[in-house]
Amino acid sequence: MEIRLDDLSGPEIIAFIGEHLTNMSATSPPESVHALNIEGLKQPGVTFWSLWLEGELAGCGALKELDSQHAEVKSMRTAIPYRGKGVAKHMLEHLLEEAKRRGYQQVSLETGSMEAFVPARGLYEGFGFRYCGPFADYEEDPNSVFMTKLL
Repeated sequence: MEIRLDDLSGPEIIAFIGEHLTNMSATSPPESVHALNIEGLKQPGVTFWSLWLEGELAGCGALKELDSQHAEVKSMRTAIPYRGKGVAKHMLEHLLEEAKRRGYQQVSLETGSMEAFVPARGLYEGFGFRYCGPFADYEEDPNSVFMTKLL
């Protein structure tokens, strides 16, 4: 597995993020979709990586700096053919190591509360994330679950 810092300009990643947004819109009401589009992922304070297996785009993830001590995991996604093959685990390991390297003390995330997000929540729980209330600009939402991890 190769994890690359990605500038979000390649056609594969543009299509992948488009698919991610479409999927999030299909599983959550519009007011509960917090996934970033390409322009959102290019904003200052957001760093984006893609994960490749044998030349194929297999997944992605990003860190968004909330402040000098706190970052948010964004845009975690695994391509359907690679689900269950450790892609998300490798990406999350990378994001957490990068967060530690940058000196963050805490990493948080928002994910869905619906059945489709059970595997994601299980992954985060396995890495020591604990459920918490909304953080940053989020508000309570029955379609969202908030999790955090102290580093």
